[in-house]
Amino acid sequence: MSNTIVTTQDGPISRLMINRPDRHNSLGARELNAMQAAFDAVDQDPNIRVLMVSGAGEKTFCAGAALDEMDSGAIDGNAFQRMTDRLAAVKVPTVCVMNGNTYGGGSELALSCDFRLGVRGMRLRVPAAAIGLCYPINGIERFVKRLGVGPAKRLLMLAEEFDDEGLLDLGYLDFTEDREKLEARASQIAKQLASLAPLSVQAMKNVIEQSAAGQLDLMAAEALIKRCENSQDLAEGLRAKREKRSPVFHGQ
Repeated sequence: MSNTIVTTQDGPISRLMINRPDRHNSLGARELNAMQAAFDAVDQDPNIRVLMVSGAGEKTFCAGAALDEMDSGAIDGNAFQRMTDRLAAVKVPTVCVMNGNTYGGGSELALSCDFRLGVRGMRLRVPAAAIGLCYPINGIERFVKRLGVGPAKRLLMLAEEFDDEGLLDLGYLDFTEDREKLEARASQIAKQLASLAPLSVQAMKNVIEQSAAGQLDLMAAEALIKRCENSQDLAEGLRAKREKRSPVFHGQ
């Protein structure tokens, strides 16, 4: 694994940190490849229930694709898009911890996660229109799907800059926290997700994503629901409720 992409695991929680603070945590070919490999590893490990994504340092969460590698042809918009598409497809719930300002493709990286926690005082802008670029098609679709047409137009067409309060109002951020409490809040959210029945959480993530894309496969969705209904986890959840204790789920 690249030392500019650091992965760690704490029980059922996997964490990926972009470790290029001197380059505003921008992503080149090495980082994009390492991130895709990390996402594959998460999906292949049945013990992982949550993936957290964050950036190193306190200034920038992610500035998107590395412009020097874009200019040289080492990467293109499709390479970045493949990474965000892969992140969006990770089967476990994903939490993005936005530790600083966010620009360009970094904003889509965060949108590819299920939940976004932003540090208070952060700012976000997608400057594509200000430099003459049209944002990639899949990325535009993700902005529209996650936020709606109006917010997507403000972020992409108007290239409007938002602070943390504006991002909450826009529906971009789910939570905000002071810097000194950011890690604790992120851990709290991840642990809450990890404590829930993984089959249920993953099934509902799958159905929600299909519904948001307008591509709901009813037979596949019913199969996911049936799997939960017939699971040992449901029996454990009901038993724990009767016994007035916290359930212990095993994803079975």
